[in-house]
Amino acid sequence: MPGKRSRPKHKQSSRPASGIGSWIHSKGMVCCLAGAATAFTGCAYTGGVKEYIHNGFKVGPNYAKPAAPVAGSWIDSYDEQLKDELPNYADWWTTFNDPILNGLMEEVSQQNLTLKSAGLRVMQARYVRDITAGSIFPQQQEAFGSYQRTQYSDTIASGFLPRNTDLFKVGFDAFWELDAWGKFRRAIESADASLDASVEDYDAMMVSLLGETATSYIDLRTAQERLRYANANVEIQKGSLKIAQARYTAGAVSKLDSTQAETVLANTQQSIPLFENQVRAANNSLCVLLGIPPRDLSEELGDASIPELPADLVIGIPANLLRRRPDVRAAERRVAAQSAAIGIAAADLLPHLSVTGSVSLNANEFSELFKSSSTAGMIAPGFNWDILNYGRLANNVNLQRAQFQDLAVQYQQSVLNANAEAETAINTFLKSKERLIYVNKAVAASKESVDLAEIEYRTGAVDYNRVFNLQTSLVADQDNLASVRGDVARSVIATYKALGGGWEIRYGIRGGSNAIVEQVPVPPAEQAVPAATGVQTQEEGKSQTAEPAVEAAKPSNADEGAAVDPAKAPQLKPPASQDASPQATGGNASGVSAPRVFLPEVVVEEF
Repeated sequence: MPGKRSRPKHKQSSRPASGIGSWIHSKGMVCCLAGAATAFTGCAYTGGVKEYIHNGFKVGPNYAKPAAPVAGSWIDSYDEQLKDELPNYADWWTTFNDPILNGLMEEVSQQNLTLKSAGLRVMQARYVRDITAGSIFPQQQEAFGSYQRTQYSDTIASGFLPRNTDLFKVGFDAFWELDAWGKFRRAIESADASLDASVEDYDAMMVSLLGETATSYIDLRTAQERLRYANANVEIQKGSLKIAQARYTAGAVSKLDSTQAETVLANTQQSIPLFENQVRAANNSLCVLLGIPPRDLSEELGDASIPELPADLVIGIPANLLRRRPDVRAAERRVAAQSAAIGIAAADLLPHLSVTGSVSLNANEFSELFKSSSTAGMIAPGFNWDILNYGRLANNVNLQRAQFQDLAVQYQQSVLNANAEAETAINTFLKSKERLIYVNKAVAASKESVDLAEIEYRTGAVDYNRVFNLQTSLVADQDNLASVRGDVARSVIATYKALGGGWEIRYGIRGGSNAIVEQVPVPPAEQAVPAATGVQTQEEGKSQTAEPAVEAAKPSNADEGAAVDPAKAPQLKPPASQDASPQATGGNASGVSAPRVFLPEVVVEEF
């Protein structure tokens, strides 16, 4: 219209956006893609946006330790021989006051081949963890270089193309799948927990081997004591046989007295090879535990009695089993590893965002290869999305959850088994001590009866049948005494083994060290019910965490042996991922990290 200025028309550029505008444009598309992906897959498997942000930009549940039912006190806690104060688990075998046993335990912890194998498995888990950690960085990177000379035919080269061409190329390619959904971070969490589990398996093997060593040593001393009783009774019965033969020669008694004396002597003598075989069997077991070929250890071990038996047991409270027993802790760490596997499976439901890039130098002449004009490059963001998978990916998430539930129940079962083993060992100790009182009385009475019967037999006051019966009873009673003393010692070993004691020896902790042990709080009765799961469920966009009823005390530096300088022990130490945040290592929703362990200084030798 006349008199009006028309608005200038701006010509829309057909050139693509570049620079910061292109970056914003691409980021906007990524955000839109992320929102669409989350909305498409729903909250049932991956959780909503709020959960995704809350979990540190990771799909899947954060780990929370499953509930574990433990008793508030021991069944026999009323007994005065049991002390609920904090025990010294680190070197429980010192309660026997036997220097030879102490030395054996030290040597086994350094030389046992089964333990070395467990240590090597820890190192394997460490390397797996390191490999997994590398996956968070660009997964493929390669440098390349090539030279190509091409000679075209005269037909093709006629005209504008030269017949011979050279192409020099050098550059670098990279492919990076971005960890947008936390898949690789969850994998690191799982590898961390698996590494922790291998460490706990190492400690559990240490506890088991130390218990076996102490048991074999007690078996050796028990067999030696039974052998000494048998040899002593053989000498007594030889004297009785001489008396019976002398009286028979004198015509004072019939030959029956002499044959009875020979019978009781032969019966006692036949037990000696059995006890000698038991000594050899225990000797060979100790050789295997020491990692040496079987040989006679009599020069090193000598011939001694069963070690001094403790008057009482210091056992703490049942809740300490959650922290003390390495096999229980290993079961819990496997639950944590499987919890992270749920997030890994859930991430496969979402698009795989990736960036491919290449930088190269290309030239027909080598002299021009490193000039700026020869630079070429490429960057290609993209995504791959597994669709129409017919429920395979979703059911894989369900599978991982079911496996988590299974491991959580196994963990709870391991706690129950640990509690039952400790209760049985404690009761065995108490009942064996009770038996020992009566067996001691029986041996004392039998010995006195034999002495009196021999005196009366010399005077003719009693016949040899009375002496025969009493000597037979004395042999059985003394042999039973040695066996019961061995049972008491073995019950002490079984108790401390059930309580998970001894693995601290790998830190060099000994009696008198300033190791601090924290008590674990006992749960109220209404909280002792086991829960089937310890992960956050995210159905319908809500986060519900099955919090553990009993939480193991978080290992302190002193608790895990950090008070002792690890450098003093000539051992190899796998690296620990202790600098990770609770969320990065599978912390629960409240921000409290799952129990971690200080990785062992594994005793292995370079081959």
